[in-house]
Amino acid sequence: MTATFPSVSGTTRVFGCIASPVDHVRAPTVFNALFAERSLDHVMVPINAPANDLQAVIEGLRRMPNFGGMAVTIPHKVTLAALCDTLGAAARLTGAVNAVRFDQDGGMHGDNFDGTGFVAGLQQQGHDPAGMTVLIVGAGGAARAIGLALRDAGTKKVMISNRTVEKAVAIASALAMAGDTAPVEAVRAHDGSKVDLIVNTTSLGMHEGDALPLPLDAVDDGTLIADIIMSPAETAWMKSATKRGLAVHPGRHMLDCQIELIGSFTGAL
Repeated sequence: MTATFPSVSGTTRVFGCIASPVDHVRAPTVFNALFAERSLDHVMVPINAPANDLQAVIEGLRRMPNFGGMAVTIPHKVTLAALCDTLGAAARLTGAVNAVRFDQDGGMHGDNFDGTGFVAGLQQQGHDPAGMTVLIVGAGGAARAIGLALRDAGTKKVMISNRTVEKAVAIASALAMAGDTAPVEAVRAHDGSKVDLIVNTTSLGMHEGDALPLPLDAVDDGTLIADIIMSPAETAWMKSATKRGLAVHPGRHMLDCQIELIGSFTGAL
């Protein structure tokens, strides 16, 4: 029987997936299977870091000689970007990271592969975003990265909707300054009509009883409904869209299409 979890010893290099809470994270399962498959003396563990304790947790990780780096998810992508010593191009443009590497001297370096992974996942599943009008729900770190990647992938227009409209305006302004391609605009509210793709970048759907990120009543029949939540694999929003006969794109594809990028950046793969 093939091992699905790496052997752990005193020589094992440790990597993490940092979030709060951590029950939804999928990266450790994926990476540990790859470590075992490739006979790498590595292990990835979930790191539950409440927002108030994040800086203390990071200071501890910096001091661990056998800690290599980590995948980053909700709600730490923007906060951790500010703590990094250097940022890659996508992280600088979006102000958010989803991968962090630690040097032996404690240096901390971040980058963001969410957008690249999301667009690659769409394309892998036969959904080319070129020419699409897109609505992004949410205005966190993932929304920034995905908005940038979709804009650069040839979309016709990208709209960002968020309960706090000022956050959506800030993202739209930052992306507009990053290049002269598809227009990006913030919208105070949107019913989901007359768009080709709707992307939920909020945490709504992770827990039983969460409200839907966006009601689907006004959504056109040809609209693709996408989520970036990894667990549950099918959120209530996805189930509602499927029941209505809409095409859906679950969150696992975004992670699957950036595993090698995150692994290479952090030194895990």
